[in-house]
Amino acid sequence: MSLPANLYSTWRAQRPSAGPLREDGPPPERLLQAVWQHQRVLRDQLTLADGRSVRVLHPGFLNREAGPDFREAIVQFGSETPLRGDVEVDLATSGWRTHRHDVNPNFRAVVLHVVWDGPSAHGLPTLALKSRLDAPLGELSEWFGGEDATRSGGLAGRCCGPLNELPRAELEAILQQAALVRLQLKATQLAARARQCGWEQSLWEALFAALGYKHNVWPMRRLAELAGTSSDQLSVALWQARLCGWSGLLPVELPRGRGADADYLRQLWDAWWRERERFSEVILPRTAWRMSGLRPANQPLRRLALAAHWLVNGDLPTRLERWFTRDVAHAQLAASLLELLQPSDDEFWSWHWTLKSPRLAKPQPLLGEARLTDLAVNVVLPWLWARAAAGRNEPLRATAEARYLAWPVGEDNATLRLARERLFAGSPPRGLFHHATAQQGLLQIVRDFCEHSNALCEQCRFPELVRCAQPNAGRSAGLRPAAAPGSP
Repeated sequence: MSLPANLYSTWRAQRPSAGPLREDGPPPERLLQAVWQHQRVLRDQLTLADGRSVRVLHPGFLNREAGPDFREAIVQFGSETPLRGDVEVDLATSGWRTHRHDVNPNFRAVVLHVVWDGPSAHGLPTLALKSRLDAPLGELSEWFGGEDATRSGGLAGRCCGPLNELPRAELEAILQQAALVRLQLKATQLAARARQCGWEQSLWEALFAALGYKHNVWPMRRLAELAGTSSDQLSVALWQARLCGWSGLLPVELPRGRGADADYLRQLWDAWWRERERFSEVILPRTAWRMSGLRPANQPLRRLALAAHWLVNGDLPTRLERWFTRDVAHAQLAASLLELLQPSDDEFWSWHWTLKSPRLAKPQPLLGEARLTDLAVNVVLPWLWARAAAGRNEPLRATAEARYLAWPVGEDNATLRLARERLFAGSPPRGLFHHATAQQGLLQIVRDFCEHSNALCEQCRFPELVRCAQPNAGRSAGLRPAAAPGSP
């Protein structure tokens, strides 16, 4: 039995959390939390109830324990010094006292109360999001996978048996369809940001965010916002100095003696001290960054050095479009994109992991294959797909999908290992994950279904839907045609 081309979209529409949202009413609180976590807001138009502007330098880390919804956020009100503290999300300002946050010591570090609508009623800085979303509620709900967007599930689920009984071709088709849903959802998010700041700036912000990994996404995105406001023509060295200065990560004291690290750091400071006063109000606090647990190659300053090479000529978006319209064999996709994004050489960073590390025996690239795949499937191809969709160019949109589906497999990680445990009890069919598409599809299934259930798969329809797709199950009334996710 050949599977319908929109089978996974049909399944996705039948998950418990997929009901339509009323645009004239408040969203579920979990959806509002997800909006804040992913900053699906008009970031340059945020104002407190008292009229002061709000700049979100870091939205904070989602808190699954007792206490405020987000810990260690960094926000700036007007021209005041940035504050580090917690953020509580409620539908209404009355929730602060109704939920007794005002007398709970766990909420003493809250610096911002985020609500759906309503004025401040308790003296705490209050931010209403009702008129500050970057997309309609229905679109946001589709992107986040439903109202339970911040929940996480457990391990192996009831879908393991049905998935293992599917013919190999059908299993691959389901993963491919789920991956295409993921591509379109990412494209929709990029298009929403592009409506605020333009296509090129949306690309820069997404590229910088991808260089930040999960812990440093928001400070990196903030640096992309700052870079987008600059019209200066700078060299690589000057861009590195400016990005490092904006980051707040430059060591205050210069090292004693001589050496490559001392010379390079002096070079940065020689350029930065001339601009430091000019940019004093936008320098990020060091507390915006999480440095523990990072591999040396992933240190923010090294990633910023790579971004400086991209910024020099300012034509990276144009070069990506040229790459996209070239006739490139699928086997050469990764190599051709790497050639475009990989700097030829960096006098310091090709030979050092960090500012203080000894010189390496041989030069190391600033961009590795694993990070290239992440950039391709999460940023570059979704951005190109969104551009093609916005221009109603079906051939180019098909090209983006074809390259996405052909992209070689990416690096394994803890999230994928958990997903394989969840869907395949840790033992998927041999060779199933030869392409990044299968990995992306697996992640989308977990997001759409597993993250809206518990370890016992209660109320999860995915096992039943998979059984209905088996050849001996025949046509099921539950498999009605459904439209694919909306195009940006």
